[in-house]
Amino acid sequence: MRASRIKHKLSQDEPVLITQLHLLDASLFELTSLMGFDGIWMDMEHHTYSLETATQLMRAARIGSSDILARPANGEYMRIGRMLEAGAQGIMYPRCSNAAEAAEVVKWAKFAPLGKRGFDGSGADMPYCTMPVADYVQQANENTFITIQLEEQSAVDQAEEIAAVPGVDALMLGPADFSILEGFPGQFNHPQMQTAIQTIATAAANQGKHWGMPTFNLEHAQQLLQQGARMLYHMADIIFVKNGLEQMQQQFSQIGFSFDNQLTDSASHYTQGKKS
Repeated sequence: MRASRIKHKLSQDEPVLITQLHLLDASLFELTSLMGFDGIWMDMEHHTYSLETATQLMRAARIGSSDILARPANGEYMRIGRMLEAGAQGIMYPRCSNAAEAAEVVKWAKFAPLGKRGFDGSGADMPYCTMPVADYVQQANENTFITIQLEEQSAVDQAEEIAAVPGVDALMLGPADFSILEGFPGQFNHPQMQTAIQTIATAAANQGKHWGMPTFNLEHAQQLLQQGARMLYHMADIIFVKNGLEQMQQQFSQIGFSFDNQLTDSASHYTQGKKS
């Protein structure tokens, strides 16, 4: 069975860097994994592609060394097992409300005695009926990692209890949804956000667990590392493509090229409308 790169590095107290891939080209998953990123965040909470498509993308990632961290939607417990069987090493569970819900995630992601995950063995994780059942169950429990995402104040207030759940490996703050749900959308330096970060960091440290969140830039990443974060999530393929295209337009506009950038025009109209 393929060992988890992320769980190994965390066991050595090494930081891990995870990037998000939105675009459905298997070459991107293959490239990212071959380049040695610790993990690829596969977001199936928001994206509309099927588990069948996700399976092909995970297969491409197995060429390299990256783990797949798959995020189902809240309450999609049955999908967790299928994601793991398809080859995901980790589960990111969103919008967790309390310790009881976190325990449900562990129940569906871990085999007995840690949980009640159902056995199949024909998927990529075993892989393909090639291991003794007892060995597979043991190695799956050892290598599968679970990240619980806290995205509102009531959940952050229970961070200590959630971190204490056996089988939970890490806590993750979802800053965008947290800011929206708590009434200060996009204000990532808001005092309530900073307090939430410290609350999660303290809870993880007290329970001997890891924690992390998306990083906004290198300086922010360094701050999080100093606060004890070990799971950092940075950027996404669609942002890299957008930034690259914008840079090309900026450079070529200097030598006389012009562009009908409808996105820039739309943003300008929106801004003017907000000001009027």
